[in-house]
Amino acid sequence: MSKKILFSSESVTEGHPDKVCDCISDAVLDGVIEKDPESRVACETAVTTGLVLVMGEITTKANLDIPSIVRNTIKEIGYDNPAYGFDYKTCSVITSIDKQSEDIALGVDRAQEYKLKNENHSSHKENCCDKELVDETTSKSEYDMLGAGDQGMMFGYACKETDDYMPMPIHLAHKLTKKLAEVRKSGTLNYLGPDGKAMVTVEYQNNKPIRLDNIVVSTQHLPEVDQGTLVSDIVNNVIIPELPKNMIDKSIRFLVNPTGRFVKGGPCADSGLTGRKIIVDTYGGFGRHGGGAFSGKDPTKVDRTGAYAARYIAKNIVAAGLADRCEIQIAYIIGIANPVCIHVDTFGTGKIHNNKIVKIVQSLFDLRPSSIIDNFMLKRPLYKDLSSYGHFGRPELDLPWERLDKVEEIRAKAKVLNF
Repeated sequence: MSKKILFSSESVTEGHPDKVCDCISDAVLDGVIEKDPESRVACETAVTTGLVLVMGEITTKANLDIPSIVRNTIKEIGYDNPAYGFDYKTCSVITSIDKQSEDIALGVDRAQEYKLKNENHSSHKENCCDKELVDETTSKSEYDMLGAGDQGMMFGYACKETDDYMPMPIHLAHKLTKKLAEVRKSGTLNYLGPDGKAMVTVEYQNNKPIRLDNIVVSTQHLPEVDQGTLVSDIVNNVIIPELPKNMIDKSIRFLVNPTGRFVKGGPCADSGLTGRKIIVDTYGGFGRHGGGAFSGKDPTKVDRTGAYAARYIAKNIVAAGLADRCEIQIAYIIGIANPVCIHVDTFGTGKIHNNKIVKIVQSLFDLRPSSIIDNFMLKRPLYKDLSSYGHFGRPELDLPWERLDKVEEIRAKAKVLNF
């Protein structure tokens, strides 16, 4: 029996108050990690009318002018006009930063696996006549093993709905919000404000997208613009250019600023907080989410690093042809380097059993935080660009966890396991 459903996903622009906070937190992270790559950062931001509060724990050797980073970031987002009720020149910036807890550092700096190996190694040295030989045969990686920065579970997802292996609703929603920012910043629609959002509803038949049902775009604007002009401009300059023509039919609905007015926006209309848009950051509601936010966290935090690794695995598995849809769960314990759980769900689309895919993952992917950090080159300033429009897909950023460099190895392993 043919099964039809509707599924919606939303995206927001960098001027949305929660995204302003994500962007500031990641800008601070970039600034710190550029000067001291070994820094530990857990930076959160809150904004409201005329006020920015930057708070959290940062352990670093870097000297940073956080208020300047905050103001420059707000300016780049587009809050440079008092008419928007919030601007980089006049807002107050308050910082409340402490160092990372020593108790957490105990587990992160050296994983429990390293400690056990080191104890065994020390005992062996005491009973060995050639202590120099023991030192030479002990691998460097045993002395450079980070423990997970917290406990928790992370999910990665991939599917065949789009060229970047993302679900179609969130893929299109991001395209619309990015286009909103583009036409605003280029001056094409110079009356638009920084705050905005989009929602895309896709109709699926037997789990495959067949048409677009409705498109919603809400955008901040200056008061002198009438609704008719706004609707026409957004439909013709934002919506139509970004949607696949083969998914549009006569029944599609376009809704632009459904209330008819969106002058007051950004932090003066609604307070914002880092980490409140975790579904926008990931898969738009497709697949599950472990609950941990990404922004403002250095790569020792597995909320971020583990989620990137899970996406990398899921995408390569789908690209290798082992499934049409794949979700990976990884679970960590604070202070332990290796995950305590790896779970695979292919939603009935797997070409081999899920347990065999788990074995492939275990044999091909090193999921210790230190290895993920090295493989993805995460100790560098790249995070601010990720703070809006999603952490996955994003072909314009050439993200390491989006590369399909494990496909052939996965296919080779699958062939061995399947015979």
